[in-house]
Amino acid sequence: MATSPNPKDELEGTEAPFVSHLVELRDRLVRALIAVVIAFGALCLWPGPSGLYDLLAAPLVAHLPKGATLIATNVISPILVPLKITLMAAFMVALPIVLYQVWAFVAPGLYSHEKKLVLPLVVSSTILFVGGVAFCYFLVIPGMSQFIQAFAPASITAAPDIEQYFGFVLTLFLVFGIAFEVPIAVIVLARIGIVTIEQLRKFRGYFIVAAFIIAAVVTPPDVISQLALAIPMCILYEIGIVAAQLFIKHTKAPDAEAADKPAA
Repeated sequence: MATSPNPKDELEGTEAPFVSHLVELRDRLVRALIAVVIAFGALCLWPGPSGLYDLLAAPLVAHLPKGATLIATNVISPILVPLKITLMAAFMVALPIVLYQVWAFVAPGLYSHEKKLVLPLVVSSTILFVGGVAFCYFLVIPGMSQFIQAFAPASITAAPDIEQYFGFVLTLFLVFGIAFEVPIAVIVLARIGIVTIEQLRKFRGYFIVAAFIIAAVVTPPDVISQLALAIPMCILYEIGIVAAQLFIKHTKAPDAEAADKPAA
């Protein structure tokens, strides 16, 4: 009579590799955390939490009425908010090292053609996210602040709370950073075969409508910030279609490339 295989025999010898992977993961996470801590310490020395806060508040303060400033309604807000901003900036500064640790952990398990796909996506997604944050800081927040102050009644003196402003700006940074990842989403969807390039082109009109709806929902109720989000998303969608064609061409598996070649 045939006997069923012993489950212990099937797992025999797998404990050591699994533990070694956990140890490597722990080491990578520790290195990433150390990079963030070092960046945090360096930013605390220069320009300092107060300097970073002033830098973040500058787009709003520049458009406040003369003599108006931001206020703190919480006792510890003048200390806590600048420290939060410094930590956020430290993570942005250390982001390349953090992503390198992620890449170094997963790279040994990838094929060569998969490495050609993953590494450019990691680098480009980082650049696009930082670009979205920079776009929001230099263009969207100043334009939105000017628009709001232009329509505010003269009898109202603006004095925003620093915690509310920090939460508002952080939300905008995340929204624009994620929105600028549209090309990455298009590339991944096309590369894994969920949609084709032709389907992406046909979906263009629907995406434009969806982009304006998303912009109306996630941004403040002013025309400037809504257009500033929707228009770049539409442009990045077109860039994603072109980039997807290049990625599909240059990241095929060797057997797929051989199958595409005409028989002699």
